[in-house]
Amino acid sequence: MTATASDSPDSSAPRGDVFVTTRWTVVLAAGRKSSPHSDRALGELCQTYWYPLYAYVRRRGHAKEDAEDLVQAFFARFLEKNYLDGLSAERGRFRAFLLASLKHFLANEWDKAQRQKRGGGSEHLSLDWQSADGRFHLEPADATSPDVAFDREWALALLGRVIARLQAECAAEGKADLFTHTKGFLTASAAAIPFAGAGARLGMEEGAVRVAVHRLRKRYRTLLRDEIAQTLADPAQVEEELRSLQAALAG
Repeated sequence: MTATASDSPDSSAPRGDVFVTTRWTVVLAAGRKSSPHSDRALGELCQTYWYPLYAYVRRRGHAKEDAEDLVQAFFARFLEKNYLDGLSAERGRFRAFLLASLKHFLANEWDKAQRQKRGGGSEHLSLDWQSADGRFHLEPADATSPDVAFDREWALALLGRVIARLQAECAAEGKADLFTHTKGFLTASAAAIPFAGAGARLGMEEGAVRVAVHRLRKRYRTLLRDEIAQTLADPAQVEEELRSLQAALAG
C-alpha cells in the first residue's frame, strides 16, 4: 500500500513524486483565515468523511432526524473557521481532530443548536441523508464502542475514495473493462488470482493480465497511501496511520 501526497489538494497522486503539502496541511497553514484553497481542501475532506460522523452519532443513541440535524449543525459550525480553536493534540490527524471536534460539539453546543434544522441556516455541504440512513440500517449490529466503529467507518470511506479514484483513472485511460473485471484482485493474494479466467473474459493473454493486474495493484497502493497522507499534518505518519486503519478493519 503506497501513498504520495499531492502538491494540490484536488489533484491526483503524482506517480513517483512525494510532496509535503496535503489537504490537511493546507487547512492547518491557513488557520482561521479563509481562502478558496483551504476552504476547498477542507470541504473535500469533509465531503469524503462525513458518513463516519453520522454513523457515530447514530451509535450514540440519536434517532435519524436528530442525527441529521446534529451533523448538519456541526458542519455549519466546523466550516465557519471555528474548528481550529483548541484540540491542538489532535491536529496531526484529521481523523482524530474531526471526531474530537464532534465530541466537543455534542457535549457543549447541541443545546444551543438543537433548534437549527436543515435549511435553517446556510448549508456548506450537500449530504445524502437518505443513502446514509439506508446504509446504516444495512450494517450488522455492532457491539463495539462508537469510537471503534468510527475508525472502521473511516477506513471504509477512505477505501471507497481510493477505488473511485482508481476507477476514474482507468476509465480515462480506456481501461474501464479491465478495472471492472480485476477490481476484486486489488487486495487478494497473488496466488489466489485466477489470471487465466480473467484473461478469457477480457480477451487477453494470461501474461498480459498478470502485468496489468500488477500495475493496477501498485497504483492502488499508491493512491491508498496518498489518501491517507491527505488527512495528516506529517506525511511521515502514513505507515502508522495505515496500520491503525488496517487494525480497525480487522477488528
